[in-house]
Amino acid sequence: MNNRPNSRPSPATRVAQAMRFLDRETGAIVPPVQPSVTFARDEAHDLRRDYMYRRDGNPTTEHAEAMIAELEGAREAMLFASGMSAATAVIDQLDTGAHVVVPEVIYHGVREQFATAHAKGRIVLSTFLPGNLDSLNSAVRPDETRLVWVETPNNPDWTVTDIAAAARIAHGAGAMLLTDCTATPPCATRALDLGADISFHSATKYLAGHTDVTAGVLSVRDAGTFWEGLAHLRKLQGTVLHSFDAWLLIRGMRTLYLRYDRATRNALTMARHFSGHAGLEAVLYPGLPAHPGHEIAARQTGGQFGGMMSVIVKGSEQTAIDVVRACRVFYPATSLGGVESLIEHRKTVSGEGFPVHPRLLRLSVGIEDAEDLIADLEQALATAGAG
Repeated sequence: MNNRPNSRPSPATRVAQAMRFLDRETGAIVPPVQPSVTFARDEAHDLRRDYMYRRDGNPTTEHAEAMIAELEGAREAMLFASGMSAATAVIDQLDTGAHVVVPEVIYHGVREQFATAHAKGRIVLSTFLPGNLDSLNSAVRPDETRLVWVETPNNPDWTVTDIAAAARIAHGAGAMLLTDCTATPPCATRALDLGADISFHSATKYLAGHTDVTAGVLSVRDAGTFWEGLAHLRKLQGTVLHSFDAWLLIRGMRTLYLRYDRATRNALTMARHFSGHAGLEAVLYPGLPAHPGHEIAARQTGGQFGGMMSVIVKGSEQTAIDVVRACRVFYPATSLGGVESLIEHRKTVSGEGFPVHPRLLRLSVGIEDAEDLIADLEQALATAGAG
């Protein structure tokens, strides 16, 4: 318990109060939106706070970045118009021919980005088995590998990778480690504290949390030339997060701890209920003790395993699709981390070329009543004839 009256409040408190925002003129406690595209110079013809044009950044986006840096324990955070634009900036900042190592199973959009860059000769790509440190160690090339990209837990089967061990392998080869912990945001996993050089999140998901913003964010503990290059690329590409989206993100992050805690409790309740269910072949959720990555996940998240889980339905691929079609509380929609619960047949979304089980359903468990979610999936399984 913190009894020191002059100590710095926790990130949970700081973010809930939007970094203790207070407008000195009006007393307003909600940060404003600054929509201006351009910014006038002062009387000496100098820039005010480095703002010249919105592509350079703006006060609202900067406020959201400060909140994320607080959550991450980062020196700086940089917001982009989407997670994909943040990933594109990382790829574009790499030297031509750089060797990059990524998991075989990874969010399909990022996987396609890396594969496209490899096909065009921009980078040289190698893959490793998610969660398998021996496979990662074999994939890196000492003094050649420039970037190791780790997604943990991996979407959509939620395999867990030990971030600290991956950092040791990457750094031993002279490479940077970038972690995508979108499914376990920094209220659960602070990847920079575990040794990552760059933390990546699709801020569209848990950070914003209301399915009304697209955003991506990169965070670093030590800002160097690679980071400076990313900022320059964001300016040139025009992919800075716009003011109103940044304001919505600020609003969403103020309830991050509450939303994530409720989603975690709901998902764990569902995972326990459906474990061993007659209509399911498997329940994939790191919060279950039987999950092979449970102990690592518990250590990396402080027991906050999150709201993402997948199930493999018994029967045919069409049976799995029919389960989705029969749901009445879960929305049959793509995304994750929002307050509402979503379900999707992942192969339909990711396509034939992606390595995913044909009967896997991905669930983003939201903050509704857990009993309603359980009853909905139960009736959907029965309606589809799973089992």
